[in-house]
Amino acid sequence: MRQLIIIGSGPAGFTAAIYAARANLSPLVVASSVEVGGELMNTTEVENFPGFPEGIMGPELMQKMQEQAEKFGAEIRYDDVTELDLSGDVKKVTLGSGAVEEAQAVIFATGSAYRKLGLPGEERLSGHGVSWCATCDGFFFREKTIAVVGGGDSAMEEATFLTKFASKVYVIHRRDTLKASKIMQQRALANEKIEFIWNAEVADILGESAVEGVTLRDTVTGETRDLALEGLFVAIGNDPRTHLVHDQLELTPEGTIAVIGRTSRTSAPGVFAAGDVIDPTYRQAVTAAASGTVAALDAEHFLASLGDADEPAPAEDQLVEA
Repeated sequence: MRQLIIIGSGPAGFTAAIYAARANLSPLVVASSVEVGGELMNTTEVENFPGFPEGIMGPELMQKMQEQAEKFGAEIRYDDVTELDLSGDVKKVTLGSGAVEEAQAVIFATGSAYRKLGLPGEERLSGHGVSWCATCDGFFFREKTIAVVGGGDSAMEEATFLTKFASKVYVIHRRDTLKASKIMQQRALANEKIEFIWNAEVADILGESAVEGVTLRDTVTGETRDLALEGLFVAIGNDPRTHLVHDQLELTPEGTIAVIGRTSRTSAPGVFAAGDVIDPTYRQAVTAAASGTVAALDAEHFLASLGDADEPAPAEDQLVEA
């Protein structure tokens, strides 16, 4: 039986692995069979991660994190978790290969998935004009004409932020009223760089190697027209990857895993959570990495305490968002 299994291989998972491996916990990292590295694998140049003043490509950053974790003794398994049993003192992790790994502690760092439009060009042009993160990629759209898809707070926040860089920002919304809070609506509507396109949905993304525009479909009449663009930001929400722990861990109203205060401790003793799976607000690589540090330290303290006393289960009213 292992001391620690880490599920997830984004900034939170690999940072937790670095800290846990340096503490001689010999962690097993279940890194996924197809999505190793998380969302940063779909990001081109990362300029806001500390320590890289010249910027670094997203896949390269994740590769360096993995190498650092392996240097200290973390074992990386390219497989997918299909089932979890987090009850009892021994946690059981079933993998796609059929293998069942057991551990005294588990760190859950599966991240979140941006909701996508489901269009053919969306994946192909990811990192080439299509983005899901304004704070990550806005800098690359200086003096360009771009669009944000969505009508909630996140879309208004993204559109307003992007006006710092772009010369023109369209907001494409499938209805004629916004879901965003009044203050976020007011800020966006008052910004002279933002123009709203109401009752419209993106039917196609144009361009072969880079975004050149979109085809819009009127949600009332069904008519279509093309709109020239150099970038498209999709802000229609995201979903934390918590399907494996439903009915096993306490969740917040936002659907993230509930943790106690600023710790990574969940409602199950010996189970810790980190990264976007506990963070519905910031969702940055650096905050996820910091969260992974917390989880590794919490797991280390938990494992060290096993010889003294069992960790008490937290009361439900102690569980809050990170």
